[in-house]
Amino acid sequence: MSILKKARYFFTIICMGSSLMAGAQAPPFYNDIQAFKQQDSVQMPPQKSILLIGSSSFTLWKDVQQYFPAYKIINRGFGGSTLPDVTRYANDIILPYKPRQIIIYCGENDLAASDTVSAATVLNRFTQLFFLIRQWYPKVPVAFISLKPSPSRKHLWPKMQAVNQAVQDFLATQKRTDFIDVYHAMLHQDGTIMQDIFINDQLHMNAKGYAIWQKLMLPILKK
Repeated sequence: MSILKKARYFFTIICMGSSLMAGAQAPPFYNDIQAFKQQDSVQMPPQKSILLIGSSSFTLWKDVQQYFPAYKIINRGFGGSTLPDVTRYANDIILPYKPRQIIIYCGENDLAASDTVSAATVLNRFTQLFFLIRQWYPKVPVAFISLKPSPSRKHLWPKMQAVNQAVQDFLATQKRTDFIDVYHAMLHQDGTIMQDIFINDQLHMNAKGYAIWQKLMLPILKK
């Protein structure tokens, strides 16, 4: 092979490699996880804290520590995540912290992502995450906050109720678990939703909504 042909060959290889690198995309929520790692590199949260994992209802709870001043809270919720996403990053958002207790809010986005996702699908995904946690931390209490009745997702309420019941039934068979039913606490006695506990998107909560969660979470928090 002539020098010119060799040069053209290596130039082609380099271009192909550059194209592949340019076309390669980071996995979903990669930047969120890197941000958590950056926070930890600056100051690692103390062990034996209460760890929150899940989706945007935790992500947007920026002042969660103020709701539970007697407890140290680590919030590792990342917005838009599904249960498989949380499981995918479990090594980064669960394993390092050696928590006293783990509280999960996730599953809403699973249902919203596709009509083919059923309550059984969500339960299966949850149990995979649950048993992964149990492998690492067999004695750490795990709590699940029920899916909330978001007004913007009213069409999913029947599936949400089915998920809540399925997860509650499963957790009843497991030791050191709690099921926190926020679904019914966010409804009026006549079954209609409390509209004033949500922000404008009718999906995420305001301080009134989080106050409901606070009241139900406090009794099960571990010291």
